[in-house]
Amino acid sequence: MSLKPVTLAESAARRLAELSKAEGHPLMLRVAVDGGGCSGFQYRLDLVETAEPDDIRIEHDGQIALVDDVSLPFLAGSEIQFVDELLGAQFKIVNPNAVANCGCGVSFSI
Repeated sequence: MSLKPVTLAESAARRLAELSKAEGHPLMLRVAVDGGGCSGFQYRLDLVETAEPDDIRIEHDGQIALVDDVSLPFLAGSEIQFVDELLGAQFKIVNPNAVANCGCGVSFSI
């Protein structure tokens, strides 16, 4: 079965570049899906310096997001964005597989 690719939006790549510059070394965004949250699944986002051997690398403009192979089916076709809205600035997952999202924006159901 072929999964649709996960993409890293220009906004997320630009923010990763800014964070890396501020830290003085390259950072990557690890995106994972865990069971839990108010809708059944929740996103876990971490800034990391190294990749795990089984990570799938998603690149845009030299910036990298990482997804583990267990989370990949839940994220198939998703776009990782960075949004700066009235409520705050954050990385955001636009996931076409989610049939319901929680108001917190971190929890979803499939």
